[in-house]
Amino acid sequence: MPKPQRYPPINPKFPHLLHGGDYNPDQWPEEIWHEDMRLMELARCNAMSVGIFAWSRLEPEEGRFDFSWLDQIMDMLHARGIYAVLATPSGARPAWLSAKYPEVLRVRPDRTRNLHGLRHNHCFTSPIYREKVRIINTKLAERYRDHPALLVWHISNEYGGECHCELCREAFRQWLQRKYGSLDALNHAWWTAFWSHTYTDWSQIDPPSPIGESRLHGLNLDWKRFVTDQTIDFMLAEAAPLRAITPDVPITTNFMGTYPGLNYWKMAPHLDVISWDSYPQWHGAEPDWVLAANVAFTHDINRCLKGGKPFMLMESTPSTTNWFPVAKLKRPGMHLLSSLQAVAHGSDTVQYFQWRKSRGSSEKFHGAVVDHVGHEHTRVFRDVAQVGELLQRLDGVVGTTTQPEVALIYDWENNWAINDAQGPRIEKKDYLPTCQRHYRPFWQRGIPVDVIDMDQELEGYRLLIAPMLYMVRPGVAERIEAFVRNGGTFVATYWSGIVDENDLCFLGGFPGPLRDVLGIWAEEIDALYDHDVNHVVPVPGNSLGLSGLYTARELCDLIHAESAQVLATYRDDFYAGRPALTVNHFGQGQAYYIASRNDDRFLSDFYGALARHLGLARALETDLPPGVTAQVRGDGERRYIFLMNFNPTPVTVAVPGPYTDLLSGQTVDGPTGLASYGVMVLTA
Repeated sequence: MPKPQRYPPINPKFPHLLHGGDYNPDQWPEEIWHEDMRLMELARCNAMSVGIFAWSRLEPEEGRFDFSWLDQIMDMLHARGIYAVLATPSGARPAWLSAKYPEVLRVRPDRTRNLHGLRHNHCFTSPIYREKVRIINTKLAERYRDHPALLVWHISNEYGGECHCELCREAFRQWLQRKYGSLDALNHAWWTAFWSHTYTDWSQIDPPSPIGESRLHGLNLDWKRFVTDQTIDFMLAEAAPLRAITPDVPITTNFMGTYPGLNYWKMAPHLDVISWDSYPQWHGAEPDWVLAANVAFTHDINRCLKGGKPFMLMESTPSTTNWFPVAKLKRPGMHLLSSLQAVAHGSDTVQYFQWRKSRGSSEKFHGAVVDHVGHEHTRVFRDVAQVGELLQRLDGVVGTTTQPEVALIYDWENNWAINDAQGPRIEKKDYLPTCQRHYRPFWQRGIPVDVIDMDQELEGYRLLIAPMLYMVRPGVAERIEAFVRNGGTFVATYWSGIVDENDLCFLGGFPGPLRDVLGIWAEEIDALYDHDVNHVVPVPGNSLGLSGLYTARELCDLIHAESAQVLATYRDDFYAGRPALTVNHFGQGQAYYIASRNDDRFLSDFYGALARHLGLARALETDLPPGVTAQVRGDGERRYIFLMNFNPTPVTVAVPGPYTDLLSGQTVDGPTGLASYGVMVLTA
């Protein structure tokens, strides 16, 4: 279905971009609170996340609750026109709960139980833990249901991890019985006859473990699916009192980018708004623009999780982290640029972890708006205040979205299956980096992209890219065929169409159910050593105009062109002269197959040729210098073009204006200077 032109604000009571951060007043004496409020106003913060890990302050002992301090904080925020993203505290339980009810603590894969400590160290199946969470969440909802500062519910914090206690193991067996119905069906799906692993009773099944079964791929895959489903079940139970008592207050929980432990596509339908925590390591070994493209890729996932609806940048750092190997400071300009990059790709918020640096414990050196010095006279505070001031000029952006013509498939379950596969390489299978490399040529040209999973609708796209689509779930190949038959362009690569949803290999020739649409048969795949290379040579006069010599590394498919036309061949080794790039005309569309992992120059030339051939719309119709990109948001009437320079040096961009830069108020037309780590927001 087509996306709406404009979505409602996150909460209609505040139709502006949100700016703020994680605020932990429970760590500080009351005299600090008043200073915090003064500084929030100076930084132009309008929404603070409160109470995320405050359970021991809210319920210092079982059944004794103290909300007086939170009452005061909520009132103080409201008095200054600041809203609360109010959290439930389940992410870290108080010590009294672990001591009295040790069964709430997680059991590791080796079947030993954790001691009290850390975060998310709880069993998501435990009835006791669920009941304690229900009680505290109910009391929060009842107390603040009518408070004017309440804007959004922040459920828990960064869900993750798994539990192997007997409760969870039994829940897993019940989950399997519901899914398969019979042991015969399960044994077939998992191919348990191999190594004589056939199950004859449900009680024999245990989750993967280093002291037990770890090489049964169907088991591993279903365990990951179960962990996602059980986490969702816990999340829904946690949200239930909030839904019942405050039905008009939107609910979110903060995701962690491409965190592999949970399938966020399964969680997204149960949330009102998506939020995520972004912590790129700027100014590292690779150029900042490469990292910027990877961050943009993840922003686009989060925008797509709700079909294009704006998301929340729930956490970012205003300076450094405390958990990277090297905590390098953001260079001047980078804080504004990286913050507006999130807005460019669909965020309606810029939020930080954390507001004030902790005095002690694990995150006392993690970046914060307010440093240990305690005042506003710091470079970081000035950077944050600048972001707050400029966000106030962008009210028109709120609720707008992006309508890409290009979609790229990055699929969680496909990632699980590829990582578990024992071949064709154990290392450097690199599914995520490969998807990011196929995304970059569009980022470099300012062509918007949706990043979706394989189950999403394809209507409205003109180009669909599916790097390493190793797993093909039921119905996917049929929808891809229909997409191409109706005039779409499809791009697949090596190591595609290998297994079904149970990680069972397709019989009859790879790429399995994609064979007809691609018009090729992949007979073998050659895994190259790290020092090996092959080369790809375009066929003279090929339809894409490719020329020169391209380098192939790591993986090379040995394919036969059946109905497909050969556009390039291998130069070296015993398969020299065999197809390396093909195109198949299928219905009204075309399907390309890239048989090898080629260098970035190939991807740039290949996708550049496709973009020209298809006439793909760019955010800004101009050639962008290296390291510069453009992203667009709009509502069908007005467009907002974010022009961003991720180079440490100034550049000049030929802007086909005239436009107005909303950040500076200046007219932009023709050759335009963009400062190092500079950004403009252009509108006609």
